[in-house]
Amino acid sequence: MALVVQRPKLSLIEKLYLPAIVAGLAITLKHLKNLLLGKTKVTMQYPEEKWDSHLPAHYRGAPALVHDEHGKDRCVACQLCEFICPPRAITITPTEIPATDPWAKVEKRPEEFEIDMIRCIYCGLCEEVCPEEAIFLKKEYSITGYNRQDMKHDKEKLYEMGGVVEGLVYKWNEKK
Repeated sequence: MALVVQRPKLSLIEKLYLPAIVAGLAITLKHLKNLLLGKTKVTMQYPEEKWDSHLPAHYRGAPALVHDEHGKDRCVACQLCEFICPPRAITITPTEIPATDPWAKVEKRPEEFEIDMIRCIYCGLCEEVCPEEAIFLKKEYSITGYNRQDMKHDKEKLYEMGGVVEGLVYKWNEKK
């Protein structure tokens, strides 16, 4: 069963598109006036001028992994970020920590951690879901590469981008 929708009857002015033409002309004249008076800046000269000073506090940039102040991985390879990632840009291969290691209670750590920056949509879900606060979105927006492989950031590259974050690391906490 098809639903038939009747088209509304247009008046003569609507058929001539006169209101739309006048509205568009008004916007164009306003832009022209601003250009002539120099009120608005139209283009940012990118290599010379950067967005760094203009980025808002809530800006979400590229994801990166962080170490704690003792150089230990904060990531426990729970794979929550991999499961929640909408474009499936994150790939984690967990491995067990040997029983002889002093931090064996953690059980897992990432053997491989890779983020495909071409697929990443910078949504911030990986940062929100991480229970150990191991992944953060940095203020970086200019991520480039010469080929697709350059845009796949492995664990070492992610740690290099992230650096060190001080504070409570839940997996090393003796009370947990």
